[in-house]
Parts: sequence; structure tokens; C-alpha cells
Amino acid sequence: MALKMVKGSIDRMFDKNLQDLVRGIRNHKEDEAKYISQCIDEIKQELKQDNIAVKANAVCKLTYLQMLGYDISWAAFNIIEVMSASKFTFKRIGYLAASQCFHEGTDVIMLTTNQIRKDLSSPNQYDTGVALTGLSCFVTPDLARDLANDIMTLMSHTKPYIRKKAVLIMYKVFLKYPESLRPAFPRLKEKLEDPDPGVQSAAVNVICELARRNPKNYLSLAPLFFKLMTSSTNNWVLIKIIKLFGALTPLEPRLGKKLIEPLTNLIHSTSAMSLLYECVNTVIAVLISLSSGMPNHSASIQLCVQKLRILIEDSDQNLKYLGLLAMSKILKTHPKSVQSHKDLILQCLDDKDESIRLRALDLLYGMVSKKNLMEIVKKLMIHVDKAEGTTYRDELLTKIIDICSQSNYQYITNFEWYISILVELTRLEGTRHGHLIAAQMLDVAIRVKAIRKFAVSQMAMLLDNAHLIASNTQRNGICEVLYAAAWICGEFSEHLEEANQTLEAMLRPKVTTLPGHIQAVYVQNMVKLYASILQQKEQSGEKEAAQEITQLMIDRLPQFVQSADLEVQERASCILQLIKYIQKLQIKEVPVAEEVIALFAGELNPVAPKAQKKVPVPEGLDLDAWINEPPSDSESEDEKPKTIFHDEEQRHSRHRQPEIDEEELARRREARKQEQANNPFYIKSSPSPQKRYQDTPGVEHIPVVQIDLSVPLKVPGMPMSDQYVKLEEERRHKQKLEKDKKKKKQKKEKRGKHHRHNSLHTESEEDIAPAHHVDIITEEMPENALPSDEDDKDPNDPYKALDIDLDKPLADSEKLPVQRHRNVETLKSPDSEAPLVEKKSKKPKKKEKKHKEKERDKGKKKEKEKKVVEEEEAKKGEDLDFWLSTAPPSASTTQPQSEPEAGAAVVAEPQEVKKEDREERDEEEDDEGKKSSKHKKKKHKKEKEEKSKDKKKSKKKSHHSEEETTESVQNGTLDDEPLPPMSSYRLLAENPYIKMTYDIQGNLQNDSQVTVSVIFENKSTSFLKSMELNVLDSLNTKMLRPEGSSVHDGIPVPFQLPPGISNEAQFVFTLQSIVMAQKLKGTLSFIVKNDEGSTHEKLDFKLHFSCASYLITTPCYSDAFAKLLESGDLHMSSIKVDGISISFQHLLAKICFHHHFSVVERVDSCASMYSRSIQGHHVCLLVKKGENSVSIDGKCNDSTLLSNLLDEMKETLSKC
Repeated sequence: MALKMVKGSIDRMFDKNLQDLVRGIRNHKEDEAKYISQCIDEIKQELKQDNIAVKANAVCKLTYLQMLGYDISWAAFNIIEVMSASKFTFKRIGYLAASQCFHEGTDVIMLTTNQIRKDLSSPNQYDTGVALTGLSCFVTPDLARDLANDIMTLMSHTKPYIRKKAVLIMYKVFLKYPESLRPAFPRLKEKLEDPDPGVQSAAVNVICELARRNPKNYLSLAPLFFKLMTSSTNNWVLIKIIKLFGALTPLEPRLGKKLIEPLTNLIHSTSAMSLLYECVNTVIAVLISLSSGMPNHSASIQLCVQKLRILIEDSDQNLKYLGLLAMSKILKTHPKSVQSHKDLILQCLDDKDESIRLRALDLLYGMVSKKNLMEIVKKLMIHVDKAEGTTYRDELLTKIIDICSQSNYQYITNFEWYISILVELTRLEGTRHGHLIAAQMLDVAIRVKAIRKFAVSQMAMLLDNAHLIASNTQRNGICEVLYAAAWICGEFSEHLEEANQTLEAMLRPKVTTLPGHIQAVYVQNMVKLYASILQQKEQSGEKEAAQEITQLMIDRLPQFVQSADLEVQERASCILQLIKYIQKLQIKEVPVAEEVIALFAGELNPVAPKAQKKVPVPEGLDLDAWINEPPSDSESEDEKPKTIFHDEEQRHSRHRQPEIDEEELARRREARKQEQANNPFYIKSSPSPQKRYQDTPGVEHIPVVQIDLSVPLKVPGMPMSDQYVKLEEERRHKQKLEKDKKKKKQKKEKRGKHHRHNSLHTESEEDIAPAHHVDIITEEMPENALPSDEDDKDPNDPYKALDIDLDKPLADSEKLPVQRHRNVETLKSPDSEAPLVEKKSKKPKKKEKKHKEKERDKGKKKEKEKKVVEEEEAKKGEDLDFWLSTAPPSASTTQPQSEPEAGAAVVAEPQEVKKEDREERDEEEDDEGKKSSKHKKKKHKKEKEEKSKDKKKSKKKSHHSEEETTESVQNGTLDDEPLPPMSSYRLLAENPYIKMTYDIQGNLQNDSQVTVSVIFENKSTSFLKSMELNVLDSLNTKMLRPEGSSVHDGIPVPFQLPPGISNEAQFVFTLQSIVMAQKLKGTLSFIVKNDEGSTHEKLDFKLHFSCASYLITTPCYSDAFAKLLESGDLHMSSIKVDGISISFQHLLAKICFHHHFSVVERVDSCASMYSRSIQGHHVCLLVKKGENSVSIDGKCNDSTLLSNLLDEMKETLSKC
């Protein structure tokens, strides 16, 4: 045995390692393939040896060769052998090779299942880690199914290194085996609160990636992600969470009001550009999703725009591009905020980077208004002249047309200016978008009837100067405008001033050089023009002139009859025969103009582009059925279908002529020309002037001189668009003067009357009247057209199978399979698998055994609570609804938890805490105290958090509908004790049809406004619609109504309520003084619609504005609090409440929640608290707890406000 080992070592000395292989490949550049072929032969010999080290070395070299593009699939079994090596260095090589060359089609991959399972349960964390890493690269549906349970167990491993890898690979397992998502999801959700930041980050990444495709399934996680967002300091985790919220917000608009404040604070505080960009993106998504009843978040939008301006002004091109990209999203909903930065966007058009210029062009599209359209287009036209490269110039042309034509020419006030712009664009050389200009010319001429005369005159000039447009072969794109010019002049020929001249221009020989489809339009429309001229001549009695026009048509049309284009040929032949017949009638002096003009009477309506797609399939027609009987399977493949002309082509193709050389072809061509020249019956075509010129001797020796045209080419007689800018300014000035005169007259008439009006008048876009009316023609559609053309989703999308409802309870059939040979109890829940890892990795200690025995004793108690847990799982959606309906988070929610004064959270928990739960917690805490001091703090904290989570799940729901979940108030350093459920929503009014609850929130952005959120719940089985809420204003408080509404008008609720549905609307109130509480009377009117009919109903209510509703939770540090108390500017007052039996923590939580205070500092049973009103009043409290009483000393800027606040607190605490 020893000799064998020595012999193996000697053999390995002469084996090539990876370094030798690389060196050899570099030294054999001339015959690299031959050298590698020799190396592969040597590797095959090495793989046949028994020594695992030799095999590992061979597999290592094969891995390198695979990177060079060589197939190593033949060595798959040897790779598995190296994977099963006991030594980690060899095992790593095997897994690396497998991760590179294994795929779903690899035959031997099924042999790896047991080996990977063995490595996953290895006591060595690095063996487990390399197995997880390798498996992620070649996991198949079978491997995912067989190993899902083992990987899920590793998610509770003691080592964060393994937990992190296990969490990440679960994403690949979900994609390959979607059935594992539901059983594994609770464990994955737990990892979001893992103490290790790496594991937490991995869990966030996996869930965010899953939610990116199917966000609606992860809506219930919003509260948990919100907590992470407001506590995490990891920018990459924040970016992922914020992206997820951006996807969730459109599905749940109420989430927006929760997010807007913490996101705004992050935008203010962060210096990371990547995080700033994602925050701005999500804020935009939030503001888009907010309902119409929400107050205007102009401050948030302005903040986003200002931050984006910083990005755009940055020298980094990537940041500039991202800034423009985000700005375009804001533009869709808040165009006015972006329009103020028009100068910056126009500067970006001069950027050297073409992608920046194109993005700036996209922004300009949305920034256009009636006021600035001419100015923006003028600057774009300057850029068109200066633009380098046809791609960017074509993009500019497209954008000019898009800007002007958007929303049926909504922003164009003078169409003569637009026609002149289109005509100027015809000067562009080398453009490929001539058809766009042509389409716009046609569209404007058809839709705007008042512009037809001007358009026809301009098109006539284009036809007259067609030689300038069609002379250069490189400008074939721009010659498309002649298509439009010819059609417009023909269709609206009655507007032509010199029709004869235009007809002669259309009949020029040069026209035959144009593309066939343009010639066809020329031919068709010259007949319309001819008919119009003929009518004019006959009406004026000029018979000779009419005959001359007819003769001109007969003389010129043959050149089109000889066209190579079949369409032109056919049209010209038909029209030539028609005109010859007209000539015969003219000779007989028969009037024919009326009959000819009748051929083109009436207007053609455009057909919608999707008309054909929207034709409904008739009943009884099966498009998938065979028209004829399908061919039978017995037919041989050699049989060919009988097709028309097919056999003839084959027959002709059999007798192929032998190939002829160039000399023979030239000789035959000359002979054919000679024969044609001598044939008197052969019609010879007259050569074009250009051809004659080219055939003259010595033409190729004339030198070609490049002419530098510094002045752009202009077609003579065409107007410049610049003159219209001045004309438009004058027209608008006149309109304004006329309006001012009318207003003065109205003021004189209404003098002495009480008339509310604005003293300052600003010209809005609606005030600018267009010079021409746009006739919007509805495109024709087939009868019974289908409403939409939604494309089917990709059937091969792997994420489609992951669209799973994760909130439903787990059925027995959905549990992950467990291998029979492993002695593991039946899987009840993901939580029960946690101890399995410790069993595999190490023997349990005595203390741990005791701990497990106690857990078994408690199993009965947990089984009792299992039903309650399942009920809570089924009601997660309702919990989410309640969480979303609570007050928005305070500014302190975004403070990092490294600052202890404002970091810890007060968590509200369900009220019913069972005695056995308390005993269970006490026993576990006592048991935890017996553990070694090394792990005491970390494990105590972790177990305590897990138990508090379990308790939250197992508690019963409160009977009140508004108290459905818990509320987190992050204001002070309070202990994690269970708190009673609290809701800021109070009952406003109720009847058999509807129930209203409300909450009042202050507005930091406006010191004279509060927002009242009202939840409307339909209690009946009827449909409630046309809801209108009206509140009687007082001298101090008024409801903010839409502009133009009277004081007695109500505000319509922006939704309807089907049976059993609730929704929320917000109403803004303005107030002057906040030192006194007050009540306002109001009425909700609505229509109840059911099967019997509709009835009008009313519900009266009293809206109570407490002084606490004017306070906003504001964090305050102890130093600032002390200075405030020492200032001497505050008034003092005190109260004492007896009969208080609740704990001091519950007491502080009630004050924080109901009265919007934050805890500054707490020492035993004494705490200092702070809040601030919307009008800047500082309120400071000192709360002291006695045995059965509480005393509160308060200080405030205003004594009346303080007195009322203390009275409200006394009322709150007396109910405890």
C-alpha cells in the first residue's frame, strides 16, 4: 500500500498542472489546436487513474479548456467523482466544473442528488457552502424538488454564512419548482428580521426579485418592509425595498400616504446618488397612484425636481441621463413643475452625448404648451441645421412633428406657421423621414379646412420646384413630400390660383424619374386638376383653351404609359383613353366638364389603422378548422402537393442554357440594338436630357467640384416660419386687449354688486384661441369591432408559475416531500424544522436538551393556539387595510437606530394576553438566564423578538372594526411590552346603509390646513353612489372647496361603494386659530341603488376638531428640550388623574398615539415628552406615575391651547 502511494506521488510530479497548460498554450500559438488536442488526450489518461488528486488536477485543466470553448461534456461522470472527494480543495474543483458545464440536458446530473444532500448536511460549513454555490448554477426541476426541504432547513443554520447562501439559492429553487414557494415562504419571511445584516439583505433581495414580477402577492408584507425601510442603514437594501414599494403602490394607492414622508426625508438626507434616484422614482410612482381626493404634494414634487436638476447638471453623463429619465416620469403628472426648467433641458440639446440629446428631446415633447410651442420648435429648427449625422437629425425631425401634432394639434394656434415649418423641413438632405412630413401635410390639409387654400398654394410651389427635391438620388426620402403635394393640389384644386401652371409642372418629363408610387399619385391627381380646369374653361366659354388643355394631357400622358411600374402604367392607360374620348366630345362641342368633375365628387374618410384587426369573427366560423379534409397520415413524405404553375416552372428549369461569358453577352446586345434600329415598327423611347448629356464624349473627364453651401437651400417663393412667430405675438396681444376691454365693461356693469373676482389676471393656455379650427375626423371602424387588442403574455415565462397566493393556509398536499430514509418527524410548519440543523452539525448540550423538553411540554399549548394563528393568517388582508388606514409616519421614522434618543419603537400589541403565554415567556426567560454569558445578550434579544412575533399572530382580533392591527410609534425608548390595540380613527356617523370613521392630520407644509381622512364603509347589500359630503363652515374653520364653488356646495366623494366595500377619501379644511377645540355640523347625501330602484338618503354628523389633532409628532433631543424649558417663554399648567391602573409604558403609548407626542427621555416612572402644533406652538410635558394616579405638568407658548390639551388628556386617561 505504501509503495502504491509513493508511486502515485512520483507520477503526479510529471503531470501537467493548470499553470503548465496555460504556459504551453501561450507557447504554441501557431499550432494551438493541435497542442490542446494532445493535452485532452493526456487528460483522458489521467482521468482513468484511481488517484483522486490526479483526477482533480485533470478536471481543473478541463475547466480552463471549457472556458476557451471546448466541449467537456464527455467528462461529466469524472466531474461527479471529483465532487464526491472528501478533501475540500478537490470538492471545490468538482463543483466549479459542474457549475460551468452541467445543464438540464446533462444525463448524469441525477446522480448528484445524494452527493449534494450529503454535502448540505456536512458539519463543515465550507463543504455546505460550495455545494449551495454549485447547485445554484445547475439546479434542475428534479434537483429542486428533491433538495428543497434540505435547503429550507439550512435557512435556520447557526452560521450566517450558510443561512445567507441558503436564502439566495431558494430563489433558483422557486423558479424551477414553484410548488416550494408557499411552504418555504414563512421561513423566508422570518429571515427579513435575521440579526445578521447579510442574511437580511439576501432575504430582501429574494423577496424583491419575486415581487418584481408578481407584486400583488406580496402586498401583505408592506408593514414589514416599511419597518425595514425606516430602520435599515444599508443603501442597497433600501434601494431594493424602495423599488418594491414602487411596484406595490399602483396596486394599493393608500400605501402612498404612508410612504411620502419617509421617502421625502430620505431624499433630503441621503448623499448616495443611487438611493436618491430610486427614492425620486418611487415618490413619482406614489404621487401618480394617489387618489384625486389627496391634498396636493407640490412640495414633494418640487423637492424631487430640484434634486433631479442637480443630477442633470452633474458632469457625470450617467447621472445626467438618469436625471432626464426620472424628469420625464414627473412630466407625465406634473408638467408645470418641469416646465420651469426648460432652459436646462434645452442646454442638454447641445450635449456631445447623443443619448443625452435624445432624452432631452423626449422631455421637450411633454413640456410644450400653447405659449411656448413656437419658441421650442424654433430652437429645434436651429439644431436641425447644425446637427451632425443623419440619425440625430432624423430624430429631431420626428420629434418636431410629434411635438406639433400631439393630441390632435392641441397646442398649435396658427396652422400657416406649421405648414411653413413642414415646408422648411423639406430642405433636409439625406433624411429617411420624408413620409412623415408627407403624412403631416395630408393630415393638416384634410382636418383643418381653413388652411386648405394656404396649403394648396405651398404645395403648388413644391410641385413647381420638384426638380430641387428629386434631383439628388441621395434624397429619395424627402421626395415623398411630392406624394402629398400632388394629392393636396388634386383633391383641393378649387383653391389653386394658377391651376394651368401646376398641371404643367405635374406633366414634366422629370416626373418619370420619381418612385412608382409617387408617379401613380401624380397621374391620378392630374386628372382631378384637369377636371377642375375643364370646368372653369367651359363656364367662362373658353372652348379653345379647354381643347388645348386636353391636347396637353394627350401629348404628355404617354410617358407615363411607358412606365416600368404596373400601377402607373394601368392608371395612365385608362386616363389616356378617357381623355381621348373627352376630346372627341369636345370636337362635337358637347359639354363634358360636369360629368368629369362628378368622377371625383365627395370626400374620403380615413380608415383606422387597427380596423382589420378589430373585425369580429362571425358566428360559426372556426379559423383553426381545416377548409378541406386534412392530408392522411398514410401519404408518403415524397409525395409533393399539386400546385398551380409549379410543374411548369420545374419543366422549364430542367432545360437550362449553358452559361454565357461577358463577350458573348456584349455581342448579342449590340446585334439586338442594331436590329431594333433597323426595324420601322419598333417604338423607340426618346432618351432623357440627363442620359443624352451622359452619352456625350469626354463627359467622364470633366472634374467634379464640391460646392460648400454655407446658406441652406431655400425653395423660392416659400415663406419662412420666423415671420409667424411675430405675427402670433401680435395676434395674442390683440386678443388680450379685447378681453381686457370686455372685463372693464363687465366691471362697470357689476359695480355696486357683491361679486367675487380675481384682481390679477394671468393668461392661461385656454385663453389663447387658435387661429384655425381643427376638424377631428373619426376614423372608420368595422361594425361590432372588438374593444381592445391585448397581447397574450409569454407562455414560456418562468415567473408565471410563481403567481401564487401566499396568504392562504398551507394544505397538507403542498408540504415539501421528506426523504423516507431520514428519521425526521412529519413537517408541520417551517418553524418546527429549526432544531434539525443542530442535530446534524453537533450533539446537543445538556442545557439545550432541557430547553427542548420544555418546548415539548408546551406543544399542547401551541396546538390550542394553532387555530387562532390560521384565522389570523386568513385575515392578513384586513390587517393590511387597517395598517394603511392609520396616520402617516412621523418624521422620526427615517432616523437611523444608532441614535438611542429617537430610535426605539413603541409597538402596539393585542390586548388579550393569556396567562399561559405569560408563564411560557417567564419560563423561557428563566431558562435563557441559565445559558453561558457568551451568547446571553444576542440570543435573549433574538428569542424575545421571535416570541413577541408569535404572540402577535396568536392573539384574537378586537371586536371593533377599526381596531384591526397594531400601530408602531417610533418616538421614545420604551420596553417591548405588549400594548393594547389603538386606532386613530373615530366613529363619525352610522346608519343601516353606511358607516363613517374619520381621522384628522396636521399638514406641516401649510400652517393653516388640516386633512380629514374619512373611511366610508357600505354596510348594506345595495350600491351606494353620488355621495356628496358637506360641512357648515364656521368663522374659524372652513372646508376647502373647488374653485368657483359656493359656501353651501358639498364636495363629491370621488368613488362609488359596492355592497360590503369600504374606501377612503380626504378633505382639506382651512383654519385660523387652533387653541380651541370645536365641532362642525355636516351632512352626507347619497343615492341607494338596488333591484327595487333608487332612493336619496342623508346622514347627519358632527365633526370634532380636538386640539390634539393640530399637533404633529416631532422628535426632540434632550439638549434642545432643556433649552426650550429654560427660555422662560412658556406658560405652565398641571393636571392630576386618579384611579390609573395601567402600566407606565401603556400610559405613555396612549399619550404618544392619541395626542401625537414623542418621548424625549424616560427615567423609571417619570418621562419628558414633546410635540409641536402646525402653527409652531411648542408643547412640553413632564409625566409622573404614582401608585394609582398620574400627574402631568405642561408648558406651552399659549396657555389656552395647553389648558385644552390637558383637559383632553385627562379625558383620555380617565377611560383607562
